[in-house]
Amino acid sequence: MDVISLDDPTDAQIGQWHAVLEAVHAGDPAGEPAPAREQTAEHLLGAPHQRLWAAVEGGEAVAVVVLRLPGGPGADRPGEIDIRVHPAHRRRGLGTRLMAVAAEGLRADGRTSVIAQVLAGTPAVPFLESHGFVCVLTLSGLLLRLDDLPPDRVPALVAAGPPGYRLVRWRGSVPDRYADALARAKHAMADLAEYEGLPWNARRVREMADMVAKRGDDLYTVAAVQGSTVAGFTEIVVPAEAPERAAQYDTAVVPEHRGRRLGIWVKAAMLRWLATERPEVREIETDNVGDNAHMLAVNEELGFRRQRESREYQAAARDLPSIHRSPL
Repeated sequence: MDVISLDDPTDAQIGQWHAVLEAVHAGDPAGEPAPAREQTAEHLLGAPHQRLWAAVEGGEAVAVVVLRLPGGPGADRPGEIDIRVHPAHRRRGLGTRLMAVAAEGLRADGRTSVIAQVLAGTPAVPFLESHGFVCVLTLSGLLLRLDDLPPDRVPALVAAGPPGYRLVRWRGSVPDRYADALARAKHAMADLAEYEGLPWNARRVREMADMVAKRGDDLYTVAAVQGSTVAGFTEIVVPAEAPERAAQYDTAVVPEHRGRRLGIWVKAAMLRWLATERPEVREIETDNVGDNAHMLAVNEELGFRRQRESREYQAAARDLPSIHRSPL
């Protein structure tokens, strides 16, 4: 078994990577449908600041890993790791070998920790826990089917917006006049800030938007504004290859503006905007932090229904296996 770097993968190597993903998704009952091959290619070729490796046997990839380095080389942020092993090749140490290789890349970049998101009930959970990863977040996966919405629900919620605020919206990167205010509003997501390790600023906000754009996807933002303050906001990403199912990104309300139904107001305004701007969107998926009862109630009032549970795990870079100690 050889581990090779695929930082500039060929079309054939992309096809092999995708074949591993298809097998993993098909073999895990708790999983979701595999992405389209075009989506796999976009994620491998278009995402910035990432490293790719594959375990190869007989000229074919049987396990793959991507190490993302948010913020660019040397940034003071956790890395992100995603390991996939073909079900027919599990329990042979391939995952551990790839983790060790990725860990070397993580430590070489000066990162002190790494996070991974996996679905509950899949083999990834005991694998991560056996390597010292600790669960830091539990996320409830929700799905909203727009065709199931009563026709009067969204207009009524938008009309019931609180006095003293106005709605603004933009597509793509945040306008300059709202960049700093949006960054401050993102600090309201304190449940994530505990382990992300880096405060939000205008540069990081734009970096996230640029990453979405480089994938070819579209980012939409609706914000509730009071004066020059972004009191609350919500973000939706519409994938280029599968626009029928959009993805909810961040939603937050600044603490001093809570209790005024700003969260459901901006979400309803987003649904109204998408209905005219992107009518091909028929579903929206989102994750809710397990202990965020308020946002869960907001989403369920809108019509989201629970589909799955996923978990965020974190480990210190120093505790990850070394290529000198890993099997194979």
